[in-house]
Amino acid sequence: MNFLQDSLEGFLAREHRVVIVDITAARGSAPRDQGTFMLVAPTEIHGTIGGGQLEYVAIENARKLLAEVGGEATLDIPLGPEIGQCCGGRVELAFTFADEEARRALDRRRAEEERLKPQVWVFGAGHVGRALAEALTLLPLKVFVVEARETELDQLTSGVHHRLAAMPEALIADIPAGSAIVIVTHDHALDFLIGRQALERRDLAYIGMVGSKSKRGTFLRYLEEQGVERGEADRLVLPIGGNAVDDKRPEVIAAMTASEVLLAFAQWRKAA
Repeated sequence: MNFLQDSLEGFLAREHRVVIVDITAARGSAPRDQGTFMLVAPTEIHGTIGGGQLEYVAIENARKLLAEVGGEATLDIPLGPEIGQCCGGRVELAFTFADEEARRALDRRRAEEERLKPQVWVFGAGHVGRALAEALTLLPLKVFVVEARETELDQLTSGVHHRLAAMPEALIADIPAGSAIVIVTHDHALDFLIGRQALERRDLAYIGMVGSKSKRGTFLRYLEEQGVERGEADRLVLPIGGNAVDDKRPEVIAAMTASEVLLAFAQWRKAA
């Protein structure tokens, strides 16, 4: 069994006999929500409905269907002692053969999920920017990295959308509402310029900048000179990543910042 997940398209192109396992209802405490799905082939899987005994039962049932030795089209599974779990909830599963029509439906579903992904715009592709891009691409987010230096963009992975821009601040106005902006360029003056433009937007879920307490003080004085009210400036997270972990390595800053961004998106959805 291959646990290294490739893309949905890659999996379906490689596997010709597949069962789609859908969570059609989730009540109480459950490992994943309604609408979550996974794909089961004779020897491999793609995605997860939560792991543990629930997933084991689902995979076993799907492979019985594939082998035509039994299996059920639906299962109603209590997440309790009956299957060796203690979540306390209940999950209903539907099992569908991935024929051509079902595969087209999966493509539409994936496209819609992609369209609805929150966007994160990272300005700067230096050490922190690259580490942050790597961390964010593991999450259900659409990640864009903007940089004025092509040599830095060349070091990013293919899962990140690259934008080469001589004037990165000019892109701020066109970023979709509800997005997150993280400013980690190589130039404090450019950071301030981008931050100033971002704070003019009141419809962003998160605005953050790499730096320190002293950099924040300098930036606040800059904003004051620009006529920006202190209340507006308080919407900026600076430094990103907080101070709960005293570790300035790019990968650590990236991990802590990714957590901040996810929390900001959750709060944005609640407020919407």
